[in-house]
Amino acid sequence: MEIQLMNVQRQHGTYAEEYETAVLQVLRSGRYIGGAEVSAIENEFADYEGAKYGISCGNGTDAIILALRALGIGKGDEVITVSWTFFATAESIAAVGATPVFVDVCADTYCMDVSKVEEAITEKTKCILPVHFYGHSADMDSLREICKKHNLFLVADCAQSAGTRYKGERKNTLGDISCFSFFPTKNLGCDGDGGMILTDNEDIARACRALKVHGSGRDGLWTLKREYDLKGEELPQNLPDGESKYYNYLIGYNSRLDAIQAAILRKKLTHLEEFINNRRNNAAFYNAALKNTSYVIPFESEECYHSYYIYALKHHNASDIMKRLQNKGVSCGTYYPVPLHLQGAFADLGYKMGDLPVTEELSRTTFAIPVFPELRDEERDYIINALLESE
Repeated sequence: MEIQLMNVQRQHGTYAEEYETAVLQVLRSGRYIGGAEVSAIENEFADYEGAKYGISCGNGTDAIILALRALGIGKGDEVITVSWTFFATAESIAAVGATPVFVDVCADTYCMDVSKVEEAITEKTKCILPVHFYGHSADMDSLREICKKHNLFLVADCAQSAGTRYKGERKNTLGDISCFSFFPTKNLGCDGDGGMILTDNEDIARACRALKVHGSGRDGLWTLKREYDLKGEELPQNLPDGESKYYNYLIGYNSRLDAIQAAILRKKLTHLEEFINNRRNNAAFYNAALKNTSYVIPFESEECYHSYYIYALKHHNASDIMKRLQNKGVSCGTYYPVPLHLQGAFADLGYKMGDLPVTEELSRTTFAIPVFPELRDEERDYIINALLESE
């Protein structure tokens, strides 16, 4: 038996007629950029997650970049984040000219260790950027209190957590901004790339909308004025005043969600709770079968409703077990083999092995197994038996 770690083809096969009909309608409309489908998914996803404003964009990386830019974060600023995440989290911080400051994660949730945050704050710190990791929420209430105390922004990387609940709510705007990825394998995924920014702040929403389309139009001019006001500087005189895309007021980006992807996402959003329920059901079977073994199963706090984008096990002999599983046809993977503070791209920051011990241990001892919603019962049973035989 051969079982993929992620299988997006199977989901498409189940809902092919629904998804493909939506795509054909866009293709026949001639409206491929912007339009009703894009506006609709922005509103529908914001409503689903409990936010006032949704701003779609090209991908999850762009979502973080746009969010930081909208907050005025740039050169000379520091953003506290985690090293135990995908490269894009810290790459986005560097992309706006700021410096990522890495703190360790909790040994159970794998999310930002709140107890490590305040000691990392300096006079240059402008923002805290936690990651809702694998589908488990970070401790947002505690982080919000720290941000309030130190007058910092709170931006959440929700790339892995569409549908995750925190204290009973799908409220991923507990900070200033939340940033989502719609990469195809995610809980809610495009058939390509896509991203979304959620916020309850109208000013931030306008700035993000302007920045994602080359800093143009009426929102671009408004955002430029806002930036000068925030710096306490006078706006230059004799600026051109126009609302079309040919009036550019900021150095922005070309980061748009296209109408085809929006149409697909709208259909998938109607099934997202079903997808998450299936992920949680698969996780429950794994948890029951492996709870008295040498594997450390995922933790779910009482405050969180885990969406299980990834089901990761921890084991002192992880590398050998992964080889045994792969020999049995079970695909598995390490998320992530090299923590960000040890990546070559951040070598100039001066971090070294031993600085973030929990993160470094997780990179050596955790591995993911298939948990995608369409996993068949017999495949799940086969994986469990393979794990028990590989201990």
